[in-house]
Amino acid sequence: MRFKFLKNIKSDFTGYNALLDFHDKTKDLSFDEIILDFSNTEWFEANLTAILGAILNKAQSNPNNVRIENLSKEIESLFSRNHFLSHFGKLQIPDYYETTIKYRKFKITEEKLFKDYLDRELLSKTAMPDMSVLLRKKINESIFEIFNNAVIHGHCDNIFSCGQYYPKKKKLDFTIVDLGNTIKYNVNNYLKNNLSGEDAIKWAIVQGHTTKQGPIPGGLGLSLILEFLKKNGGKIQIISADGYWEQKGDEMIGKVFLQPFPGTIVNLGFNIDDGSRYRLSSEINEKEIF
Repeated sequence: MRFKFLKNIKSDFTGYNALLDFHDKTKDLSFDEIILDFSNTEWFEANLTAILGAILNKAQSNPNNVRIENLSKEIESLFSRNHFLSHFGKLQIPDYYETTIKYRKFKITEEKLFKDYLDRELLSKTAMPDMSVLLRKKINESIFEIFNNAVIHGHCDNIFSCGQYYPKKKKLDFTIVDLGNTIKYNVNNYLKNNLSGEDAIKWAIVQGHTTKQGPIPGGLGLSLILEFLKKNGGKIQIISADGYWEQKGDEMIGKVFLQPFPGTIVNLGFNIDDGSRYRLSSEINEKEIF
C-alpha cells in the first residue's frame, strides 16, 4: 500500500486527522508493504514523528515491511537530525542547529530514562521559558505523569516521544504517544457511562478525577503543566479515541475525529517568545507565580 501525505502536516486538527487517516488505512494490514510517499509534502512538523513512529511500530509488528520515499532534502535532514530515520535503516546526523528533541521509543519499565530524557532534551533547552530549578523539577514530574498514566491506565508496551524547537514560529512542541487503552474507554468503563471522546478528555483533565482503583491517585496529573502553559501563552492538545481537546490561553476547543486513534496523544506547545521568569509561589523571596 502506498500512502501520500498532505502538503503540510502541522500540530493542528488537520495534521492530526491526516495521521489518523494513515493509521486507519494501515491498521488491518499484515504481511504487506507500506510505502510512505512524501512527494507531495513540503512541511512535516518533526514532533509529529512521535505519532508516525507509534503507528509504524504497530504496523511492523503485524508484520509489514515499511519504506519511506521521496522525502525533500529539508524533511530528510530534519528526520535524520532527530534520529527518526535511524529506526528505518537510515543514518543519524548531528543536530548542528540544536533544535531537535530526539525521537525515542521507551519501554514502560524505563521511567528513569524518560525522566533523564525530559531534563536533557527538553527542560534544559535554552529556548525553554525561564523558570526556577524547583519549578523545572515540578514540570518534569508533571510531564512524567503523562508517561505514568500511559503505563497505569493505558496498559501499553511502549511510549513514543519527540519534540522540535521552531525559532521562527517562537514555539517548542513536545509530543508523547501511547497505543494503550484510550481515555474514552477508561473513563466510560469507570463511570459506567457513554461519554464522547471529547467529553471523556474534559472529565479526565479535572484535578482529582481518576479512573484508577485503590488508594493511590492516578488521574492525568496535568494541573501544573496546564496552568504553566496557560500563563506562558502556550497550548496543550490531547487526542484519544475520537476526541480532540485543546487549551490555548483561556480558549478551549473540542472536536471529533471520524477515524479514532487507538491510544492517546499529548502535545505540549511552549511559547518561547516569553520574557517572564517563572517560579513556584512557595519559593522564598520569589515572585509568586504558582
